[in-house]
Amino acid sequence: MHGRDIVLTMKGLKKIEDELEHLKTVRRKEVAERIKQAIAFGDISENSEYDEAKNEQAQLEERIIKLENTLKKAKVVDEEDISLEKVSIGTVVEVKDLDFDEVLAYTIVGSSEADPYELKISIESPVGKALLGKKVGDTVEVQIPNGTTKYEVLNIDIDKSSI
Repeated sequence: MHGRDIVLTMKGLKKIEDELEHLKTVRRKEVAERIKQAIAFGDISENSEYDEAKNEQAQLEERIIKLENTLKKAKVVDEEDISLEKVSIGTVVEVKDLDFDEVLAYTIVGSSEADPYELKISIESPVGKALLGKKVGDTVEVQIPNGTTKYEVLNIDIDKSSI
């Protein structure tokens, strides 16, 4: 993703900032304490507690770097930039699955915030790509892993929880 902006909602930005703060202030101290305790056991050349703690430290530092890089590239969607005329990041789009006659509400987010269990879909996912830019009344056909499905856009609103 070198050079590309990472699009986030305000809620997504806050979540990353909070995780980063927790990792730097709490987890680093916990891991450092584990390393200190493992060293106290003696010979570190055959000390599994020390090896595990050092591996955990490496993973922690890798996660911190990843989050810092995400924040450097972050472009936050401004509520004022969100139009209810068409589907975009930060909107909640209510769609009718025409194959199953079922109504779903997806929150459209950037790829780093996607969570299918919370019906937060990325603009880079097949459904997200198909819905992006569509208006109320539009019908889209989406290629999914087990075939194709059709959605009709019923409503577009702002995701007030993510702004």
